[in-house]
Amino acid sequence: MDILHYQKDFIAYLESKEWVREPKNLYEPIDYIIKLGGKRMRPILTLMAADIFSNEYQKAMPAALAVEVFHNFTLIHDDIMDDAPLRRGKETVHEKWDINTGILSGDAMLILAYQYFENYKPTVFQKLAQLFSKTALEVCDGQQLDVDFENRNDVTINDYINMIRLKTSVLVAAALKMGAIVAETSDEDANLIYDFGLNLGLAFQLQDDYLDTFGDPNTFGKQVGGDIIENKKTFLYLKALEIANDEDKQKLMFFFNQKLEENSIKISEVTRIFEQNDIPVLIKEQIKKYTEKSFKTLSSMKIANDKKEGLKSFGLWLMNRSV
Repeated sequence: MDILHYQKDFIAYLESKEWVREPKNLYEPIDYIIKLGGKRMRPILTLMAADIFSNEYQKAMPAALAVEVFHNFTLIHDDIMDDAPLRRGKETVHEKWDINTGILSGDAMLILAYQYFENYKPTVFQKLAQLFSKTALEVCDGQQLDVDFENRNDVTINDYINMIRLKTSVLVAAALKMGAIVAETSDEDANLIYDFGLNLGLAFQLQDDYLDTFGDPNTFGKQVGGDIIENKKTFLYLKALEIANDEDKQKLMFFFNQKLEENSIKISEVTRIFEQNDIPVLIKEQIKKYTEKSFKTLSSMKIANDKKEGLKSFGLWLMNRSV
């Protein structure tokens, strides 16, 4: 199972699409965000699942594109809400154009995503649309919880895990299940591959949190320390609050209860507290836990062992991002 092969084929399919039409101010930002790159992880999952269950991954291309377009729509709107200056090392859509353009182009992308399901027969279309609607709403739930947490001081680690499950993991899981739906596999296997994706998505998001503070700005593609600046109650922060001494706890709460113009001291102090309390080690343990949980579901799947190994190697490839 060659991940790069899926990636190459998907990118060729993506580039064969004509994104820009009239009115250009609506479609040029769509073309821009879609062509910004990234690993195309979610559409690769859709193709991979279709291949595993039917050996015909090409027919999953429209569903994979729906997932990628939807994912990029969420990025445009997330960046507006976070007031983020960079995405994949380049200007965000609302910075390059303006907020109104970002909102409307994002809305158009959500509708475009649904249109790709029209390539499938009614029974498959219905299953895809049902899963997609459920997932899209869950992503909105997760995004709202993420925003709510910024102004709450009672967030637990369990609350946080639930929030990232909704905001990030369900889309990873749905991407896999869509491939299974296109392949018309059994409901049991479609649900198992969904669970595989759900846990892998949690590991992926926890790793993203780790990289946000401890990653290399040249390879991470986003502003390092962004979560600290935004007062995001990530696992790093919540775990530090749980185990740090009183002085460090007070400092953390002081920093996370305000927005500053200049953040270099805030970032370095919070990072120091994280390091002093072994938070990087503890979050890596969680990443490992969810990755292993994800791999465990593979044993129940009715597929050949080489295909299980392929899914496993994808998980390992995904978790091996530049640190």
